[in-house]
Amino acid sequence: MKKTLMAAVLLCSFLRPAFAGVVTQTVDYKDGGTVLEGYLAYDDSLQGKRPGILVVHEWNGLGHYVEGRCRQLAQLGYVAFAADIYGKGVRPQSMEDCQKESSKYKSDRALMRERAQAALSQLQSNGRVDASRIAVIGYCFGGTVALELGRSGAPVLGIVSFHGGLDNPTPADARNIKGKVLVCQGGADTHTLSQVPDFEKEMKNAQVDYKIITYPGATHGFTNPDNKGPALKYDSQADKNSWQAMEDFFSRIFKS
Repeated sequence: MKKTLMAAVLLCSFLRPAFAGVVTQTVDYKDGGTVLEGYLAYDDSLQGKRPGILVVHEWNGLGHYVEGRCRQLAQLGYVAFAADIYGKGVRPQSMEDCQKESSKYKSDRALMRERAQAALSQLQSNGRVDASRIAVIGYCFGGTVALELGRSGAPVLGIVSFHGGLDNPTPADARNIKGKVLVCQGGADTHTLSQVPDFEKEMKNAQVDYKIITYPGATHGFTNPDNKGPALKYDSQADKNSWQAMEDFFSRIFKS
């Protein structure tokens, strides 16, 4: 009995720091006449303005995965806001529907940028956010969106793409990128690895400060535990290392 009680106390003491002070809420906002539903997370125990991180979902829309990432970012002291690119209630389930929905934006980069800008504006307007210190991150489809937001000329200090699509129909737009870029890429990603050479050329031609980190053996979607493979598979080590790379990247770009 004493051992069980002690184990429970230790467990509680371990969990408390990870969740203490973190507040979450869904937030309705709009892009024109389209209602969008984002997800906000921040540590309510912190005082003063702090950097904001815009988080963009995978091709299945905003869900528990990016919500969890927002909570992690809040625990690091950031205000995190998950964008809703598709629209409130639009959460495709099948691979066919995910492909159909994501293709709407991949084939219309202006609309993709517009939806990303609406989310960025929502984050910038948050009273806890230092609007001069904002970064955007994205996963898979969201990585493409994060890069497109940068290519639009949005005032973000950093862009992080996790196993995201790197293709760009208008490479010259990279000259509009104002911040630094970090790409975390799976070394066995059959979906996006072939896009790396053109992306590097795009970045170099535009003189963007960028870095690509490749994780050997990691496939597409390596950061998401829901991915079971073989071509879309979670890699715990690559996930851990890429998250640390992002933390280090933020430390540099947000340094006062």
